[in-house]
Amino acid sequence: MVALLALWVWAFIDCLTTPEDEIRHLPKVVWVIVVLFFPLVGSIAWLVAGRDRTGARRRRAPWPAGPTAGYPEYERPRRPLAPDDDPEFLASLKRGNEQHEDMLKQWEADLRRREEELRRGGDGPEDEGRPKP
Repeated sequence: MVALLALWVWAFIDCLTTPEDEIRHLPKVVWVIVVLFFPLVGSIAWLVAGRDRTGARRRRAPWPAGPTAGYPEYERPRRPLAPDDDPEFLASLKRGNEQHEDMLKQWEADLRRREEELRRGGDGPEDEGRPKP
């Protein structure tokens, strides 16, 4: 009983999802009705005679059908590279990293200079107009 139910459900779903150009002998709507109302006979009939399982897959366009479909391999337009495979993108990351490192070094040097000025008693350029305590 469970096997019959499983066969019927599988045949019904397969009938619903099969493209129209892969169905033989009857229209798709008729096959759906046959499988739905005659579970055992309709399911077996669908498996035996309903679907073209031989050449339909070879006749369809390659998946996904898009801008590269129909081109021979050597004429196929190049797809964009993933960011981690693109040398230009990786070089721009390296340049950005170097710029950030340089900026960090400048900030650290400026911080050391200011700390040294504070240790000496505030004789820096910011303190020229102020009276000393």
